Amino acid sequence: MKHSKDLRAGRYSNNNNYYFVTTNTYNREPLFLDFCCARIVINNLKQTDGLNITNTIGFVLMPDHLHWLFQLNETADLSHAIGSTKGRSAKQVNARLNRDKQVWQPGFYDHNLRKSEDIKQVMRYIVANPLRANIVKNIEKYSHWDCIYL
Repeated sequence: MKHSKDLRAGRYSNNNNYYFVTTNTYNREPLFLDFCCARIVINNLKQTDGLNITNTIGFVLMPDHLHWLFQLNETADLSHAIGSTKGRSAKQVNARLNRDKQVWQPGFYDHNLRKSEDIKQVMRYIVANPLRANIVKNIEKYSHWDCIYL
């Protein structure tokens, strides 16, 4: 397993670039099988957009991890965007579950999309995660995703 320090190696934050980020729950605990916990995370993604930190292209929230594609705005760097979203959602998930435990694994994986990469193709890959994991047979049956293109 990579340590969060290793994940930061080579990372740079560039305003107006598109980022594909993946972050896992602590010990891959399937917290988001709980519908309300899942909606907490999704509402926090929308809040990050509302704070003009990101412009979400799309996401899929799996039982134990999040895939999120967004454009980073000029108000914050990448680490702040992810850290504030994870921090807010962790507090709310813990309140919902009446506990005080770590919700998210430290760090995150990020991929800065190159100009040559097709954003719609990346988003199709992200949205297909519940299908590949055999959670659903049809993406319309999965409630924890959204995309501006679909």
